[in-house]
Amino acid sequence: MPPMLGFMARGLGVSLEVFFLTLLFSLPLAMPLAFGRMSKQPVIRAAVTLYLLIMRGTPLILQLIFIYFAPKYLYSFLTDALSGVVSSQAFWGAARFLLSYNRFTAVIIAFSLNYAAYFAEIYRGGIESIPKGQYEAAKVLGFTGSQTFGRIIMPQVIKRILPASGNEVITLVKDTALAQVIGVPELFRAAQNAASREFSATPIFIAGVFYFIMNWAVSLAFSWYEKKLSYYS
Repeated sequence: MPPMLGFMARGLGVSLEVFFLTLLFSLPLAMPLAFGRMSKQPVIRAAVTLYLLIMRGTPLILQLIFIYFAPKYLYSFLTDALSGVVSSQAFWGAARFLLSYNRFTAVIIAFSLNYAAYFAEIYRGGIESIPKGQYEAAKVLGFTGSQTFGRIIMPQVIKRILPASGNEVITLVKDTALAQVIGVPELFRAAQNAASREFSATPIFIAGVFYFIMNWAVSLAFSWYEKKLSYYS
């Protein structure tokens, strides 16, 4: 039992890395996407809308596979198409560097791009739910646009989007299991390997307990933060 738990603990560590790095990159990326979605410029709005449609309209597992394998095919295409045109070793070295990354990096890129699309729509819904009168009142009081958004609008937006954001974060905990598709040794893959070696389903149930505890912690954190911001109600 101890060796099996140690093996699964390493898988749990990888799952936690995927979880926190995805939030680290997707949450900030979602804000410019949300503003792009609300932009008055048709080209920007159309481009962001198309991006959101692709990210939310295709399975995450497909995006994982595409992001991991596509650069290899793209590099092969570039070498076939440009080898006779571009002879710079610096160019090909940079292209090889940019288009060759490991499985874990591919997972973080795919998860971050996918979840940024969902968080962007949550942000947009929260921002558009604030009455326009608050912007006008802030302008009358002498607030600048950035002051209005940072001090008046954003605290209310955060309070309103917490439940939806909490649901996405809980989904992210479970979606980390998809990293196994391209061979990343996260928790569920570690549990499957342990179950195969032990000829027992016990590691799978242990993995389920780990996922439950992580989601329980996420739920408690969001509940605490909602109560902390309850004075905005």
